[in-house]
Amino acid sequence: MPIATPEVYAEMLDRAKAGKFAYPAINVTSTQTLHAALRGFAEAESDGIVQISTGGAEFLGGQYNKDMVTGAVALAEFAHIVAAKYDITVALHTDHCPKDKLDAYVRPLLDVSAERVAKGLNPLFQSHMWDGSAETLADNLSIGQELLAKAAAAKIILEVEITPTGGEEDGVTHEINDELYTTVDDALRTAEALGLGEKGRYLLAASFGNVHGVYKPGNVVLRPELLKDLQEGVSGKYGKPAGSQPFDFVFHGGSGSTAEEIATALENGVVKMNLDTDTQYAFTRPIVDHVFRNYDGVLKVDGEVGNKKVYDPRSWGKSAEGGMAVRVTEACANLRSAGTKLK
Repeated sequence: MPIATPEVYAEMLDRAKAGKFAYPAINVTSTQTLHAALRGFAEAESDGIVQISTGGAEFLGGQYNKDMVTGAVALAEFAHIVAAKYDITVALHTDHCPKDKLDAYVRPLLDVSAERVAKGLNPLFQSHMWDGSAETLADNLSIGQELLAKAAAAKIILEVEITPTGGEEDGVTHEINDELYTTVDDALRTAEALGLGEKGRYLLAASFGNVHGVYKPGNVVLRPELLKDLQEGVSGKYGKPAGSQPFDFVFHGGSGSTAEEIATALENGVVKMNLDTDTQYAFTRPIVDHVFRNYDGVLKVDGEVGNKKVYDPRSWGKSAEGGMAVRVTEACANLRSAGTKLK
């Protein structure tokens, strides 16, 4: 059962919450980066999450028609086959989807899984993300209610982003300013609209200064302690016991985060942390090294014939997979998921 069933995915998230660890959620854009993610999880003896953004799905759909649903479904079906060879459990997820792409991405994918569930099968994906952070919170949560109902009916967990993450990803851009911090009132409005599990399970991408892209430690002001305030504010409003953590949080924009910031986030209910920028570099860096070391082999310089053995995509592809797998394994260690795989 390498691809998690809905029940097993819920168990994975519950175990992470109780154990104060999080699963790396690795963005993939090809069968090769998928294998790199699976290999990294397996070598760390960690379960994990593999995710496809709208841009990644468009790329996977091929440059001839760039169909996002085709790309996402194709890689998910591929993952269901090849993941069986890895001794870990993974969940399949779709990353950031803004309002103008819902009809071309998340809604059709929800329909695909609903059809599967109606036939007695498991959903194709285990979770989908609705990114309404560019909308007003009222509109964001209204759409979230609709999507949560559809997701729950298809045995899928919804991820919602209620306030902006800074920087840019797949064409969605937010300035780096004071709006990057979710308030307790934002959290209370979310709980009122989406419930606390009774309407369907959801993951919450709250903002605590997060920024997509590349930055060095200290260049972005992260306040992961804010997540504790959100948990306590909602717990108090709904009469939960002291220390309750009603939200399953997601950490976006984690590149360059310090070990202390990650640890604080884990203590306050983060169960999923997205990785894309760092794994992109880890995949590409060995390719660059290969080209520099074999310049006159990968190119037919000065009328020569080059060297087939070094321009064969397998020659550099293996190194790229290995480089990315190492970064995934490091992420598992940083997020404390290493060695926690389901037995």
